[in-house]
Amino acid sequence: MIVVDKLCYRSKLRYVNAGEKFVFSMVTLLFCIISRSFLIAAIAFFVNGFLVVKKGGISFGRYIRLLAVPFTFLILSTLAVIVNISRVPLDAYAVPVGTFFITGSRESLWFGMQLIGTAMASVSCLYFLSLNTTMTDILDVLDQLHCPEIMIELMMLIYRFIFVLMETASSIMVSQKSRLGNRNLKISIQSFGQMGAGLFIRALRRSNALYDAMESRCYDGKIKVLSVQHPVKKKEVIMIILYEFILLAVWIGGKM
Repeated sequence: MIVVDKLCYRSKLRYVNAGEKFVFSMVTLLFCIISRSFLIAAIAFFVNGFLVVKKGGISFGRYIRLLAVPFTFLILSTLAVIVNISRVPLDAYAVPVGTFFITGSRESLWFGMQLIGTAMASVSCLYFLSLNTTMTDILDVLDQLHCPEIMIELMMLIYRFIFVLMETASSIMVSQKSRLGNRNLKISIQSFGQMGAGLFIRALRRSNALYDAMESRCYDGKIKVLSVQHPVKKKEVIMIILYEFILLAVWIGGKM
């Protein structure tokens, strides 16, 4: 299983109503994106972290490692905003390199911080949903929201094939390692290319076999999955509404 799947099945918040978690994460995500407020992003980031670690029971170290992946990409992509090469030094910092300066302005630094804050808060909203809600529950919520059936079917099939491809790729890599297929860089690159080609062919075969199996079980264009409906709790709904109103108040207060 994927690490995120393992964590969501072990989460203490797994049996909280999926609709509540979906609304909480999506509304908070919209506030983060639309407001572009560093304060709202900070509040959302720490609240989501508290819920995932303290309420969900996921270890703090594991959560930080999961956040480190998007944070690394954000830092690398934001360098283009906060770092400039110019003949004229800007007001935030300036490092002379020959006749040029590696420099940046205060405005660009603040914009970069806002960008990182908004993106990390948005990621934390999605992590809250994915680390505490199973994929079948999420798809069930989308079905209740009357999302197009074709989109839900594709999501379900793609989700299923992630595991199929991972299992197939893992078996190919074990076979290559047992034959010293990674003993140097050149052979490793060749092995990787061969694995990609073999994975593509096997994926086509597995997809045909899967479709035949579905047809033999009276597949009518819709995958039916049993889902358990967890009750909506008034206390949790009230807390969500109060939290979103606080974010709205902070946003309005920041504009005044």
